Amino acid sequence: MSKPLRIGILGSTGSIGKNSIEVIRNLITNGVNCKIEFLTTNNNVELLKLQAKEFNPSAVVIANSNVSKIQIPGAKIYYGEEGLLRVTAEADYDVLLSSLVGFAGLAPTIEAIRRGKRIALANKETLVVAGGTITELAKKFNSELIPVDSEHSAIFQCLTGESQHCVDNLILTASGGPFRNRKLEDIVNASIEDALNHPNWNMGNKITIDSATLMNKGLEVIEAHWLFNIPPEKINVVIHPQSIIHSMVEFNDGSIKAQMGIPDMKIPIQYALTFPERVTSDFPRMDFEKFSTLSFEKPDTEKFRCLNICYDVLKLGGTYPVVLNAANEIAISLFLDSKISFGEIADVIEQSLEDHVCNGDYSLDNIFEIDKEIRNKILRNHIK
Repeated sequence: MSKPLRIGILGSTGSIGKNSIEVIRNLITNGVNCKIEFLTTNNNVELLKLQAKEFNPSAVVIANSNVSKIQIPGAKIYYGEEGLLRVTAEADYDVLLSSLVGFAGLAPTIEAIRRGKRIALANKETLVVAGGTITELAKKFNSELIPVDSEHSAIFQCLTGESQHCVDNLILTASGGPFRNRKLEDIVNASIEDALNHPNWNMGNKITIDSATLMNKGLEVIEAHWLFNIPPEKINVVIHPQSIIHSMVEFNDGSIKAQMGIPDMKIPIQYALTFPERVTSDFPRMDFEKFSTLSFEKPDTEKFRCLNICYDVLKLGGTYPVVLNAANEIAISLFLDSKISFGEIADVIEQSLEDHVCNGDYSLDNIFEIDKEIRNKILRNHIK
């Protein structure tokens, strides 16, 4: 029997995590020897129990330490942020599927990198706030970073076998989100329900709101810079409403490679877990008759200010990406709690960036301190 592919999943009950569980079922069905070593959740304990019953992990983590203590036969139980760090630092696994939402994924992902593990990276914020540090650590500890985001997976696939010096441009595609055809004045006070009504993808609340503001695409620009070592001026965004072409690479001879497929996160997840191999799947296939037209548009950066904000922050560098990410996460939570309007999300982010003074300390300790400081300051200003 071949050695099993041992997998740890951070965020197994979230959108990416649930898709990952389906991928692992498919791999097992198609003869791949897989073993889930650990699973984690924030609050969804009941789903975690079901997943643990099916896959018998060695450990589970409940990140919300306020949740009542549970028992899962055969598994070590950890709680809180400390539990996430312990399981990534101590468990026996080959691949970490890092799919925690937001800044919470940074510290445990670093633990896995320091152990030289392959990182199937679905947590874009890890590279947004600490891209230079993460890429240096990955090189130092011989840890592979394989992107899971459909756009970065597409670029990764297009670049396989190519020389980097032949790359002219990376072209990230964006669906345009729920407000692509709405006027600016119509979306300033858009409802939570409208903002969460994504036309193509089924994602968690935070990522869906990021798509509605186009912040997700700005964060992906920053992530692409660090993943592929490409300067900001060579990373472009184009609106592609059908979400069939997931991204493209333009080369110096004028040719363009595009990776296509239906909007299904299981495909890039499986590719990240099994690279460089491709494993048969029973996932739905593309029906070209249903997509007779593929269209492209220039993004409206007046309506979607967050995209240009991200380009500016990438050029500024320093600790500004930390501020960007923290402000965005808190602004989204305030919007979802009806504390601010949709239009004020970008305002909160811009104000936080204007107030920030970079002191030249780019250490991880300072990154965590700035993140905490920005969140607390915004909350003080908006929650009376």
